[in-house]
Amino acid sequence: MPQLDGEQLTIEDVVAVARHGEKVAPLASRVEERMRASYQWVEHTVQEGKTTIYGVNTGFGPLATVSIPPDQTRKLSRNLILSCLAGVGEPLAPEVVRAMMLIRANSLAKGYSGVRPVVVATLIEMLNRGVTPYVPAKGSLGASGDLAPLAHIAVVLTRDGEAADGGYSGKAWYRGELLSGAEAMRRAGLERLVLEAKEGLALSNGTTFMAAAGALGVYDAEILLEQAEVAAALSLEALLGISAAFHPALHRANNQPGQSATAANLLRLIEGSRLIDSVPQKVQDAYSLRCTPQVLGPVRDTLAFLRARFTGAINAASDNPLIFVDLPGEGPRAVSGGNFHGQGPAMWLDFLAIAVAEIGDISERRTFRLLDPALNGGLPAMLVHSSGLDSGLMIPQYTAAALVSDNKTLAHPDSVDSIPSSANQEDHVSMGANAARHALEVIDNVRHIVAIEMITAAQAIDLRPDGPARLGRGTRAAYHTIRQHVPFMQHDRETTPDIQALVKVMQAEGLAGP
Repeated sequence: MPQLDGEQLTIEDVVAVARHGEKVAPLASRVEERMRASYQWVEHTVQEGKTTIYGVNTGFGPLATVSIPPDQTRKLSRNLILSCLAGVGEPLAPEVVRAMMLIRANSLAKGYSGVRPVVVATLIEMLNRGVTPYVPAKGSLGASGDLAPLAHIAVVLTRDGEAADGGYSGKAWYRGELLSGAEAMRRAGLERLVLEAKEGLALSNGTTFMAAAGALGVYDAEILLEQAEVAAALSLEALLGISAAFHPALHRANNQPGQSATAANLLRLIEGSRLIDSVPQKVQDAYSLRCTPQVLGPVRDTLAFLRARFTGAINAASDNPLIFVDLPGEGPRAVSGGNFHGQGPAMWLDFLAIAVAEIGDISERRTFRLLDPALNGGLPAMLVHSSGLDSGLMIPQYTAAALVSDNKTLAHPDSVDSIPSSANQEDHVSMGANAARHALEVIDNVRHIVAIEMITAAQAIDLRPDGPARLGRGTRAAYHTIRQHVPFMQHDRETTPDIQALVKVMQAEGLAGP
């Protein structure tokens, strides 16, 4: 059970809470005290009326020159949330929204945002009791943070202090039913909050959607990479490949840690195989087989880098301004800057999409090779005995090719784009939210591509004389898992259920190697 303090949240914590419903512990007293100190400074400063703080007693963006009187700062917080409710498109997956809620709560718990502990406590209880806001997927520029997605969360937990019914509350899921936000909160036994100064800005300003997508995406990509190495090993066995290309000395010579790790994993998977190295006259395999470590190894290295960066992002204070109550030699002050700017997360998410797309690129090439009788080492065309009458696995390869092509568009970097907004006050934005959506879609596409390779490789192994019994230790275990969910194709049948069945196993973190 994670306890939020703004410093120690892990990617595994995000997955456990967002995807598996793990509960979040109440805030520790020391965290509440830290939060309360920055909130009390904001409250005192606003009431005193001598200091101008952006977004606390001023308007926003180009309206920052407009002063807001102390008795209107609550209304300002609520109005900001309402003004940012401009998201469009299909809703984000509930697990992404829950990840956003957890990360936003953790960010506020750092104590730099000038909000009351009850704001974080309410987010925690929404997670624990299963209130999940409906958040349209499109509409964020990734600077000033993810305004629209965060506002669609914030509107559910806040209320208008001047309206008897609390005013507009958005929508939220509760126990499988989509309700008004107010009704979801009521059924969960939670009070909606009247916000104080700065709290509306703190709830809606930050890189939270990008960080949530990055955390979930890195976790999934790490597992998908292991599954792709299993698929590659199965294809290597089915194509009677050569093990020399994975010799440790070869990879040490190239001085790339991810490459060496992938090669070692492939050797573990095929250990004991009687299919590998079974054709003495073969000298070397095609690139899609022997260069697997050189292709997937850099993906390993990339994911290690991204894990570190997104671990930092989920423990960051990314709203503006930030409140520092104990700066040495300065005393309490609000510091305006640009931590909400998502250029870093945008680039990292683009990098994630590019790396994962390459997993799919090489996987589809192995699938193609398995189906072509000119390339597959004596197996029947399309891996079916009655070729012509039956088309075998011809069309699943089409699906894989279509997904690979889709990824070429999705992996085009969003982070190199920028369109000015807010009367040119926000004249450079990251487009990181688009990168987040695209990266998650690439991961889903590649999971299907790898599933198709696994199905194809298992079919090819069955067509080798005594093929399953000749597999290596790791590949044999993977083969039997595949066959528990996808039967051998004797004649043509619908293959969509086969692909989806294996994808479901993969989503449950199965088939990830030894």
